[in-house]
Amino acid sequence: MCFPAFISALGIGGAGATAAGATVAAGTAGGWLQTLGTIISVGGSLYQGVAGARAARDQERAIADQRATEANLAAIKDQRERRKFGSLIRLQAAELAARGVQLDSPTAMLLGETAAREMSFQSQATRSEAAARDSELAVAQRGARADRLSSMLKGVFTAADSFLTAAPDLWPGLGERRLA
Repeated sequence: MCFPAFISALGIGGAGATAAGATVAAGTAGGWLQTLGTIISVGGSLYQGVAGARAARDQERAIADQRATEANLAAIKDQRERRKFGSLIRLQAAELAARGVQLDSPTAMLLGETAAREMSFQSQATRSEAAARDSELAVAQRGARADRLSSMLKGVFTAADSFLTAAPDLWPGLGERRLA
């Protein structure tokens, strides 16, 4: 369909239209296109804000899942290290007994206490690493939450800006007061 036939089908112009009528029809079509453009711009800005907020929400949830997973892994690692140290302490005690050293002797007690301190230190190191990582992830999670809010606000304000910028052109008499 050619452009004049398209305009004629829309009822904007006709075969017998005058030059003034064609100018009005073109202005009406331009106004309609400008309104459509504004609607698309506003809708696009709002959609961008919602999409950004959804992405940030998904990231926040993923970080929450990661925090839970890493906390579980740290607890399992701590348990395994404690079991390993417990096994080594028992093995050490068995070796001392096999050599004929009394387990209540000062040497055996010192070795046992040293091994227990090492086990405690390793356990605390594992827990400290887990706490530091959890703190880091908590900050990332709060950042994602802030990004979600920021994205929504940016979309709303950009849409409002597009709308308010185009309003005087779309509705020229919008801000005028009429005296009766």
